[in-house]
Amino acid sequence: MAAIEELHSSIPQPSSKEKVFPLTDSMMEKGLGRFGWLEFVQWILVSFAMFFDAQQAFVAIYTDDYPTWHCTNSTMCNSDSNICDIPKSSWSWDGPSHKTVISQWSLECASSFITGLPQSSFFIGCLFGSFLLATLADTSLGRKNTLVMSCLSMSIVSILVVFSTNIWIYSAFKFLIGFLRSSIGTCVLVLLTEKVSTEWRFTVGIVVYICFTFGYMSLAGIAYVNRFNSWRLVYVWSSVPAICYSVLAYIFVTESPRWLLMQGRHKEAMAMLTGVSSLESGNDLTVGLIEAPVNKQKASVFQLYSSIAELFGRGWALKRMLAVMVLGIGTGMVYFGLPLAVGNLGFDIYLAVVFSGLMEIPSCVATYFLENRRRKPSILVFAVASGLSCIMCVVVGSGIEEIRVGLAMASFFCACIAYNVFLLYIIELFPTSVRNTTTSLVRQAIVFGNVFTPFLISAGRKNDFFSYGVFGIVIILSCFTLLILPETRGLALWDTMDQQEKKDNMSV
Repeated sequence: MAAIEELHSSIPQPSSKEKVFPLTDSMMEKGLGRFGWLEFVQWILVSFAMFFDAQQAFVAIYTDDYPTWHCTNSTMCNSDSNICDIPKSSWSWDGPSHKTVISQWSLECASSFITGLPQSSFFIGCLFGSFLLATLADTSLGRKNTLVMSCLSMSIVSILVVFSTNIWIYSAFKFLIGFLRSSIGTCVLVLLTEKVSTEWRFTVGIVVYICFTFGYMSLAGIAYVNRFNSWRLVYVWSSVPAICYSVLAYIFVTESPRWLLMQGRHKEAMAMLTGVSSLESGNDLTVGLIEAPVNKQKASVFQLYSSIAELFGRGWALKRMLAVMVLGIGTGMVYFGLPLAVGNLGFDIYLAVVFSGLMEIPSCVATYFLENRRRKPSILVFAVASGLSCIMCVVVGSGIEEIRVGLAMASFFCACIAYNVFLLYIIELFPTSVRNTTTSLVRQAIVFGNVFTPFLISAGRKNDFFSYGVFGIVIILSCFTLLILPETRGLALWDTMDQQEKKDNMSV
């Protein structure tokens, strides 16, 4: 109750003829500034959704891999033979024929379009999902319910994918998985950053990235245990725990207090801000004084997507949105493309994933130390460094494998830092009323760039320029958009477009 009294005392008490006072930023910061075991558990619960999100994003590294093979007839086959130019009876896969979708459905000689179609379908699904599901978290469903719904439905479809009988049905399931998981990353990041004060904003972002990293690295263990089994078991092993997590998240995760205030649900928001589960009737005056901007939405389709109209109805917001979307295409293509391309390095695929994952851990630490640094220079330096390392991979070629692997790891390390800072940067660029929508649209742009990544990786098996070369050029060119974006270091989060616009005008 002391917390209630402290927050209550910070609010000017009006007379009966006075209007209610708005919830100021200092009041919000005070309410969100606590950190205890309950807050810590919330961080972990929400962040852990990224563990399962990472598994679905990168599971294709193993399930869609091009397996190694060996000759069974030395007179018709040798190590330099093209598998498509020799009889099927003269060679065999090194492992079971059902190890990956390539070997099970005899796609060894299929075009880059066919072999890249499943993962490309996954990203196309993410693209559509980001558009259709984005504003639900800003309007009717809220951050928590959208997160739980996405994680649960994604996991169920991921289990159903084991019933695929050909590459086309498999690609259709991958599309659905991508569609349903599209809101997870956005909801996790927005929900966590809206539940903490400015002081903790970067820290919770690091927790999210670490969970995503562990999910990515866990795939190596799951795939290694099932290296002699069907690719279908990899999906089962990664989906069942995610279903259990979704149930726990629905029971224990709490909603964003900022979103609750925007919806006019003041009593629930105040209960969270003061650290208690409910308010006594004697504190109803406190609730009445917390008059935040209300953004009540009805169930019509047009009103559900009103946040998009609000966003694009202002010139400064449209300009800012387009700039971060272009920047997202460049950073996202390298961040997601390099892990998916580890099979092209000619290195052990299990160790390659572990090494890539290990690069993410120091990148999270480096991101933490960039908390008090300016956002724009941080993104620029590491994005350019990542692009140059990608280009050097092409220059070195396949002749010196160790150097090429080192350059790929260095590029991924820099891309991780740039991507981490970038995701936190876009959270700070837009107000609460459209934050989930804008974050989703940026992730949609990231996904759009990655729709072409599987085809580039497939073509890159013959020529590194189509994968590493293109990655490097795109991320460097995308950095030019930083010239028209504002700096956000140390700024508080705003709730409405008018507040954001007023603050930006004052900063000019």
